[in-house]
Amino acid sequence: MTPAPRTRAPAALAALAALAALTAAAPARALDAPRVKLDDPFASGMWDYHQMMLLGDPDRIAFDDRVRVLAPASAEDSFHVPVLVDARALGDVEMIVVSVDYGPIPHILTYRPGGAEPRIALRFKIDQATPVRAAARTADGAWHVGGAYVDAAGGGCTAPAAAYATDDWADRLGQVRGRVWPDSGRVRFVVDHPMDTGLADGIPAFFIETLTVAPDGGAAPARIELHEPVEEDPAFTLFWPPGAIREAALLEGRDNNGNEIRAELRAAVGQ
Repeated sequence: MTPAPRTRAPAALAALAALAALTAAAPARALDAPRVKLDDPFASGMWDYHQMMLLGDPDRIAFDDRVRVLAPASAEDSFHVPVLVDARALGDVEMIVVSVDYGPIPHILTYRPGGAEPRIALRFKIDQATPVRAAARTADGAWHVGGAYVDAAGGGCTAPAAAYATDDWADRLGQVRGRVWPDSGRVRFVVDHPMDTGLADGIPAFFIETLTVAPDGGAAPARIELHEPVEEDPAFTLFWPPGAIREAALLEGRDNNGNEIRAELRAAVGQ
């Protein structure tokens, strides 16, 4: 015999009806959803999460055309994608955070200009097509965000470093090539380092963590805090106001294994 269906007591039915009314009246929301920046020019599905992880309070973040990010529309080489970030139009910039929306490691680097201009050229590894963002924090604590979209076949973050194809890569570890241009205040250098992301099979993360450049003219040094997506043998160009460098700048740094980097970058003979 099929059992007869049970009926709910009047009190239980009343409680359920009251709960349904409250639910309908409450605004629908996801408990852990971030506050969405609806004006994102790239309509990215990841930016709302990355902005909170990297920058903090969304109410202090705004998209700003004064932060220029110059990058190729398509990456010809996924291991070396050039980017120039220029936030000089903002005036007093304390920090610049460079990141990608789509990639296994979104944070590329943090730049603290010190006495240098809020402008930096670099290259990084790209893992797939993605917006590339630069967020500049001004003295009032506000973040101003610019960006560019780079198309790419990807794979730059998951392959082993090319340095391992040679037998003498360890002998060249930390060697620096570079120079300064005192008349323009420009500094350019390359550091030999595999910059392993830790995503290639059997190869742990091995990368430069910090680089500091101090000009001999007494201006405050600039500091770069690197993360794994920075290219192998990282190359940077920094800019000081004209006259901030007399003849040289001191470069110092350290990788995550404790290896130290130190070099004097000088002007070309006769400059």
